[in-house]
Amino acid sequence: MSPDHYDIKEIAQLFDTVEAILFSGNKKQRPEITYAIEEGSVRHIFKTSFQSIVATSAILANVLETGNIDKLDLPTARAIEKLQSDAISKNYEFSITTSEWKDGELRITPQTHYRRSEEIWVDAEVYLYGTLTDAGGKDKSNIHLDTKEYGQVTIDSNKDYLKNIKENLLYKEYGVRAIGKQSIATGEIDLSSLKLISLHGFRPVYDEGYLNGLIAKASVSWAGVDVDSFLAEMRGGYEE
Repeated sequence: MSPDHYDIKEIAQLFDTVEAILFSGNKKQRPEITYAIEEGSVRHIFKTSFQSIVATSAILANVLETGNIDKLDLPTARAIEKLQSDAISKNYEFSITTSEWKDGELRITPQTHYRRSEEIWVDAEVYLYGTLTDAGGKDKSNIHLDTKEYGQVTIDSNKDYLKNIKENLLYKEYGVRAIGKQSIATGEIDLSSLKLISLHGFRPVYDEGYLNGLIAKASVSWAGVDVDSFLAEMRGGYEE
C-alpha cells in the first residue's frame, strides 16, 4: 500500500476516528489539528497541542497495558473499535504512537481484540438543550442540535413529526426530549443512538411566578412534615 493508492474516503473516515481519540468531548473547544500523509507504507501524521498529545499518550499506554477499552470515554472507545473493525475486514495493521510516547506503540491487527466488554445498555430518556441548526433529510430524517455540553448532536427523527410542525424550526432554542442507550455501568449516554420524542420551546429565564406555583403545589404534600427532622434523617446524623 502507498499514499497513491489510499482512497480519500478512507482518509475522511480516519479524520473522524483520530479526532475522537484525541478529543472525546466538545469538538468546538478543541485546538487545531493538522494532517500530512507520507510513505511508509502509509503514514498518517497528525499535529495538535502538546497538552492533547500528552493526554492521548497516557490513554494509548493504558490501553496497551490493560488490553481493555471499557473505561475510555465512549467516543474514544468506539474510535478504537472502528480501527479494530477495519483491521479485521481490510487486513490492515495499525501502529499508533506519539512524539511524547517514543518507546511505546499500540498495534491493532486482525489478531488483536480491542472491543468493549458486553455490558447492559438500557433505553433512557434524555433531555438536551440548544440551538436547532438543521432539520430534515431526504432518506434519513434527523435534527442537528448545537449544545453547550456536547457540541453538535444529531438526533434521528420522524418525518411526519417534523412535517406537522408549522413554525420555522431553525436557529431557535429548544429543549429536546429523546430516547437513547445508557450504560448501566457508567451512566454514559450513547449520543449516536438518540431518537427524537418531542421538541419544546426553551426559555432559559427565571420565572418567579412559575416557581412560586410549584412551591404552592408541593406545600400540600409536605404539610405536617417537620423539615428539620426530615433533613437530619436524610443526612444520617451528618453535622456541618
